[in-house]
Formats: sequence, C-alpha cells, structure tokens
Amino acid sequence: MTVDSDLVGGRLTIDLGALVNNWRLLASHAGAAECAAVVKANAYGCGIEPVVTALSNAGCETFFVALPQEGIRVRQTLSAARCFVLNGLFASAVPVYLGEGLTPILGSLPEIQTWVTAAIAEGKPLPCALHMDSGMTRLGLTLDELEAVVGDHEIIDNLDVKLLMTHYACADDIGHAQTERQRDLFLKGATLLPGVPRSAANSAAILQQSDHGFELIRPGVAIYGGEALNHTANPMQQVVKLEGRIVQIRTAKAGDAVGYGGAEVLKRDSRIAYISVGYADGYHRGASHKGVAMRQVAPPAQAAFNGTIINGVGRISMDLCAFDVTDILEAEIAAGDWIELFGDVIHVDDVAKASGTIGYELLTGLGNRYSRIYVGADG
Repeated sequence: MTVDSDLVGGRLTIDLGALVNNWRLLASHAGAAECAAVVKANAYGCGIEPVVTALSNAGCETFFVALPQEGIRVRQTLSAARCFVLNGLFASAVPVYLGEGLTPILGSLPEIQTWVTAAIAEGKPLPCALHMDSGMTRLGLTLDELEAVVGDHEIIDNLDVKLLMTHYACADDIGHAQTERQRDLFLKGATLLPGVPRSAANSAAILQQSDHGFELIRPGVAIYGGEALNHTANPMQQVVKLEGRIVQIRTAKAGDAVGYGGAEVLKRDSRIAYISVGYADGYHRGASHKGVAMRQVAPPAQAAFNGTIINGVGRISMDLCAFDVTDILEAEIAAGDWIELFGDVIHVDDVAKASGTIGYELLTGLGNRYSRIYVGADG
C-alpha cells in the first residue's frame, strides 16, 4: 500500500543505489561463487518488489525468503527468479510451491517425505534444497539423517537437489571456533552429495573473507547497510533513512517532568520538539532517554536535524518521541520539519544498540504507517 507523504508522521528514504553497491561489494568477496540475496521480512523492511527489481538489474538471479507468501511476491516481480523458501514445508502448501515455482528448503525427514510424495504424484523428481544442521541446533538435518536420506533410493531418487546449505550460529564473531567446527561438519555432509552446490556463508561469513563461499553465498543484513560483524568497522553503505515529522515545538521550564512516568526532569529551560513517530512504527521504546533498564549499560538514541545531533527527552511512546532542540535557533526549525532518526548521520545500528537490540530487528520492524521513497533506482 502506498502511503501519501502528506498524511504521515514518518518517512523512509531507501537508497537502491547504495543497496546495489552493497550487493556488488559482497559479490566481489565471493570469487567464483554465485551471490544470491536474502529478501525475507519484506526485504528487511525495504520492500520486496523494488529490492528484487534493483538486484535483478544488477545481476542477482537467486533469492531467499522465509515464507511462501514472500516467495510469491518475488516470483510475481521477477518470473525468472530462482526462489528458495527457508522456513520449512507444510503439506497443505505443496500446491503453492508447485504452482508458483518455489523451491522448498527441506530440513526434516517429515518435510522430505512430504516432497517425495508430491514428486511421486507428479511423476518426476522435484527441485529442492536440503538444509543440514551443522551445529546451530535449529532447523536442519543431522549428519546421520542426511546419510539416511542419501542412502535411501526411494527418497533421493525423487529429489532434484539443487543446493545443500547450512547456517552458522556465530559468524558475527570473527574467528569464533564454532564457525570452523560447523564448516568442517558441513563439508562431511557435502561429500554425500558430490556435485550438488553448497551454501553456508551469510553476511558475516562473507565479510570475514575466510573460506566459506563454496558455490553460493547468501548475504542478508549487509545488503541493507546493517552491521554483520561485531567489534569491527561496518564497510557497507547506509541504505535506509528514517525521518520523523515535528508535530509541535513547546517550551518547558527547568524542573518540569517530561512524558510518561515523569521519568525525566529538565535541568534547564528547554524547547522540545515532539515527533510523530513512536514504538507503533518500530522506533523502539527502549531507545528512550530515561526510564528504561538498559540505560545503565547503553547511551540513549540521538537524532539529527540538518546534520546537528540532538538528544532525546523522556520516554518514547506509541506515536510520539521528543528531542531537545534548545540549541537550534528558533527561526531554523518549526512544526512540519523533518528530523533524522537514523540514516546518514545517525546509524541504524547505533539506534539499535541504544534500544538493547540489533539493527536487524529495527529494520525488519519498520511499520506500515511510513511513506517509502525510493532513490538511486538506476544503481
């Protein structure tokens, strides 16, 4: 749904040129491997349709989603797209997979049996990916289960296995021993399916520039400008800018309590700008200046107005947040103006840290009340 920009309290500017540049940078780390793209969760809040179109124009041919409903949107946008669905296979959804040309990622013996039954009914092996759990203890086949599948001709002869994949649990920590243990176990599993393309590397593993590329890499958050590695500089361009509109600027006296709970008492006479964005829009209450537990371990979120950093005041509420604009000249700021909540000056991951979470959650939780503006589409 398109939202009229005159009727909203917040807007998102999504730089598709930066997004494409990020994908190309990640692809450059892949060597001979294919670089796919993860576009689940509405392409990390950026919109499946414009993101798939931009990446396809840049040369991306393979996409990963979590749910078949997302896969349908990918295929409707790009009929030639190869689209893998991560979150399992339910028998009732089989006709959708077949009709829409979606490829299920099978991570359990019951799912495999469901797909084999469909293949027998269709009279031919059906395309799929197999997911091996190499140590995350989430979705996927154990090594023993994979051996059983490959050793059973009634099963394997009805599967057209296009990809063998695994998922790393700790790749965001550079040099974590768990990643190498998972890689080694995954390579054991891959020997059971010689010639089948392999995929393990997410954004973090790609940026480590270690030997995890295999035949296909599948970056996610880094495409959208988010931090994929802990404790290291983020090399990705910022893609998403979130701005909120000023509803009112009011004066308050030193000693006045601001917002819910009276959590912040002003230390000086102040001018406060109230912004029409709140936690209902995915701007987390945890980013509040006062009155939240994580303030003991993290600084609050800041914002920017025309490049000038401004500090939050009080608690973020459902539809509003407040910032101190005392040090900005009255003639330079007014109701109806826009402030940057994150983007060029304030990075999304810094707001996430202030909220006690990660950039992934902030991006994927961006609400449907924003207008979305796309720039750099020719990138």
